[in-house]
Amino acid sequence: MYDTDHPAHQKLKEIGREITTKVKPKAVIVFSAHWQAGKVDQIEINTAEMTDLIYDFHGFPDKYYQETFPNVGSKSTASEVMKAVRAANIDIKPVQRGLDHGVWASFKVAFDPTENPLKVPIVQVSLFSSEDPHQHYRLGQAISELRSQNLQIIVSGMAVHNLRDMQSCRGSSEPLKYTASFDEALKEAVESPFEERERLMADLLKRPDARQAHPTFDHLLPIHIGAGAAAEDTGTRLWTLKEGSVSWAQYRFGAVAA
Repeated sequence: MYDTDHPAHQKLKEIGREITTKVKPKAVIVFSAHWQAGKVDQIEINTAEMTDLIYDFHGFPDKYYQETFPNVGSKSTASEVMKAVRAANIDIKPVQRGLDHGVWASFKVAFDPTENPLKVPIVQVSLFSSEDPHQHYRLGQAISELRSQNLQIIVSGMAVHNLRDMQSCRGSSEPLKYTASFDEALKEAVESPFEERERLMADLLKRPDARQAHPTFDHLLPIHIGAGAAAEDTGTRLWTLKEGSVSWAQYRFGAVAA
């Protein structure tokens, strides 16, 4: 967020500008790696319109805990999400919860409050507490119809996310072997034909390098939701940067009108 010279910073800004100037959604529905529900077979959704940010990290300089990001929720959008999810026989619990840093840190770059404000409501929905890729893919399928209502679905995670190995990579941007291999495997799965996509994306979790790329799968599962929500729309990797033990890859499902 503070490293404005990092390539990912500019790419986030480009995507944010595309959303505000071309997509122009009525509201944003967002899933973050940093919110898993308390039950394996239930998800949660924020239905509050006004909440605080959540500073769900420890040991950082004080300025991180003073960050702000203007946002408002939407009871009507949350209601549409709950209706769609329950129609798919998925249990969903309404709660009051602020935006975690998996949302606000990236959104503050993409939707800079001064340069490119996001002037629509944000409704955050949790992941399941499980590591079941099919369960998360079906969650995406359940809310797919909401895209026709001009509701933008955004999923926030990382293509490769191993903080345990980050210290050993410090000072070098050279990607670790598993970073390179898993990043390309994810691309192949996401960009595969619709009929094969769910199976190939689920198979990612069985790869020998999967637990190296993701010691826990919370940062991988959001893209399964996005892929499920995409229905038959094609997945495309817009950009990637393999860096040490992480990959900053960014994906889009479907096309954006010119």
